[in-house]
Amino acid sequence: MSTRATLPYWLYMNRVFWLLRVPQLFSTCVAFSLVADMGIWRGDIGNWFMSFWCICFIVTLFIVIIELNDLQPRFPFYWYNFPVTFACYAALICLSASIIYSIAYVQFLPDGPEWDRAVAATAFSCIASVLYAIEMAGVWNFYKLKEIPCYVHTVPGLLNVLETFVAGVIFAFLSNTSLYLHQPALECCVAVYSICFIPAAVTILLNLGEWENRLPIPFPIFQLVLTVFSVLLYISALVLWLLYQFYEELGGLPQRSSDVSCIDDLMCAWDQRLAVAVLTAINLLIYVAELGYWARRSL
Repeated sequence: MSTRATLPYWLYMNRVFWLLRVPQLFSTCVAFSLVADMGIWRGDIGNWFMSFWCICFIVTLFIVIIELNDLQPRFPFYWYNFPVTFACYAALICLSASIIYSIAYVQFLPDGPEWDRAVAATAFSCIASVLYAIEMAGVWNFYKLKEIPCYVHTVPGLLNVLETFVAGVIFAFLSNTSLYLHQPALECCVAVYSICFIPAAVTILLNLGEWENRLPIPFPIFQLVLTVFSVLLYISALVLWLLYQFYEELGGLPQRSSDVSCIDDLMCAWDQRLAVAVLTAINLLIYVAELGYWARRSL
């Protein structure tokens, strides 16, 4: 095991714990509790974001327990790469939850206790995202001063985090299986999202565990091949999704008003189709950016 894995950095980590970790736990717990207390008013969207805030709380609590009990040396990798990687995801999760929950749900609630709880939950989610972002930036500067390598502090590392995060949001929308079931072209799109997600996640894990040098080929070549493959798959998924969801001759619905499920102003199936299309285009751009990076590295 690398000797770096046993470095305590107690002074810095204690400051992180008292100044960031406790407020992170408090903010995510309050956001989760407020939405849970809404009962039937929380809806499917509320249930989704409850699970996101709960995951952030549980993982943060796990990190706190590990660090308070000095269990970091028992992990087969440099421990402090894990909290900063999680902080990247948590900041994105809480920020996205705040934006989507307020736009797609909170603004349509009637005035009353439920609206107050939803607004308060959104506010605490925003606070949590800021706290996680501060932790990520603080650890970044600390690693830079100590010359400690961290994959998520590199351009491809950040791009991999964004790729897996956007894919995770796509999967959340695809939990509504009526969007694609019994339509082979759209089921292929879902397969593309899954196929591209796995290599990106594996790449993060390889670098987190410092195992990238164990590959039979140079890591830049490995990444270049995977990225080319992902770009081609995402292009096909974007084309198929747009054609079969919004082109009328192929059974799509070109306008929101043509979807009978969009009776009210809440997020309906058509909105979810559009969200998946936009997120697919965003992830394609991220993969293209990564392809440019690895192509330049490999030349």
